[in-house]
Amino acid sequence: MFYSLSVLFGSFVGFALGLTGGGGSILAVPLLIYGLSISPREAFGISLAAVGATALIGLAQRIRVGEVELGTGVLFALAGMAGAPIGIWLAGKTPETILLILFAILMLFIAWKMWRDSSKDIKNKTELETSTCQREESGKLKLTSRCALLLILVGMGTGFLSGMFGVGGGVVIVPALVMFSGMPIHRAVGTSLLVIVLISISGVLSFFVAGRGISLEVTGLFVLGGILGLVLSNVVSKRTSSFMLQKLFAVGIVIIAIFIVGKTLV
Repeated sequence: MFYSLSVLFGSFVGFALGLTGGGGSILAVPLLIYGLSISPREAFGISLAAVGATALIGLAQRIRVGEVELGTGVLFALAGMAGAPIGIWLAGKTPETILLILFAILMLFIAWKMWRDSSKDIKNKTELETSTCQREESGKLKLTSRCALLLILVGMGTGFLSGMFGVGGGVVIVPALVMFSGMPIHRAVGTSLLVIVLISISGVLSFFVAGRGISLEVTGLFVLGGILGLVLSNVVSKRTSSFMLQKLFAVGIVIIAIFIVGKTLV
């Protein structure tokens, strides 16, 4: 039963990851803690490793169809890799109950942002520009020094959250890429997978350097299930609009956040 549940839960993670570019760890952490009775700190580590490996497979698929912005993704990821060890260090100093409550608060904030953005006018959404980062008519990002600095700062913040809460970062990366670089959501989903892979590598290495171990068996089963979920997500994503994806993503996050708060406080 344990092995079957691990693969099943991993498929949920892979499905969410492939469909939205994020949400994998948001699902993985509570499933590991409440479904498989794994301690929160180890769950954060397993989540990073499993989601990173699953994202690598999804990334290859997205690159083939041209839905990955390599330059922006690498810049974002390198900054995130610098922030991840700081988050892991701080998580080690924080009581697990407080970590879970903060994790749920992060989830609710992201859900609110995703829902609000999905309700905006489509023209404003697809032509989003900030005063710092802008795009040419062709869609190519104008990577000025100010824009690069903004992406680096946001990337470091994403890496910090990744290290602290075991999230691959997609739940933060996708809205951040859309919001700060004006990237269309389908391309943001693909680029997010690149960032997740690189940040997860940094996070897992930092996890082991900090002297914490993770179950390779559970990680492997999660990855196996994640591959199955990715395959299914590719079929569904072709039939679903980007705005509907964001709304579904937001609703799912709220439900899980409420569950975590209830289990933690009761």
